[in-house]
Amino acid sequence: MARLVTEWVNVTGDISIIARESGEVWFHVPRGTEENVDAFATPMTGVGSAGSTIGLLDGAINLGFAGIEKRLARPDPTLVGYIVALVGAYHTSVDTPRNLRRAAGRFNELGRPEVAAYLEERAREETGHDRLALKDLRALGVPGERLVASFIPEGIKPLCKRFDDLCVQDYPIGCIGYSYCLERIAALKQETDIEKVQAVCPDDVDATRFLRSHSSLGSEATHVAETIKFVASLPANDRIRVVQETYESALILAEGYNHELLKSEAEMLEELEQALGEALPYRHRSYPLHSEKRGARRAARAE
Repeated sequence: MARLVTEWVNVTGDISIIARESGEVWFHVPRGTEENVDAFATPMTGVGSAGSTIGLLDGAINLGFAGIEKRLARPDPTLVGYIVALVGAYHTSVDTPRNLRRAAGRFNELGRPEVAAYLEERAREETGHDRLALKDLRALGVPGERLVASFIPEGIKPLCKRFDDLCVQDYPIGCIGYSYCLERIAALKQETDIEKVQAVCPDDVDATRFLRSHSSLGSEATHVAETIKFVASLPANDRIRVVQETYESALILAEGYNHELLKSEAEMLEELEQALGEALPYRHRSYPLHSEKRGARRAARAE
């Protein structure tokens, strides 16, 4: 009987993720001594498999979110919060095709056409997603182009910078880990999550194009499966770097999204109106009126 593939990656210096082809995953703290050498202290060099690759990548995301689990904000959706999220979605998607093509060009230069082809295909698939976010903003009566030109949520800035930096590196393999992290998180969104957002929007408005596309109802699950298969086929050094970047991106994503979710509705509304230089159109009662006292976030109510 053939031995199951076992892969491992050190992601924090203190913690390694170990995954088997069978789907088993665990976190390992090195405990090697002179008498008992740690078998996972040396970077892996063997082949990958789909089962172990899933464990490494998803383990990296889970570990990245573990640090904020106890303080992770889970507010109910509100219309103001959703507008901020759409602005963030625009900024995390607008430069994706350009960045991926830049990384693909570098891999062509390095004689890695298989990586370049994968990234070029991803760039084609991601083209136009920023326009979905703008359509959703316009559907809500928000001047989307003007808003995104003058406002980027503070928690989103580090995420965008990370992707920009990864794609201009001399060896930009880490951009695959970043992309996997965002797509895997998006694929967790279910139809019920979209229904909750739709409930805070006006009844006659379809403003969930971007959200549907970046959820289990869209192509994200397929992208995740394709990425797992591709990463499993890469040399060990590449797989290690992709997993490490998945972890780093998860850290940034977790902190950034939590930063935005912890804001009150009044704080978010003030940021949006300052960026626009005018009041937002009040098309739904989850928007506080100017005559109301702006307090803590209120749970949105469906019409």
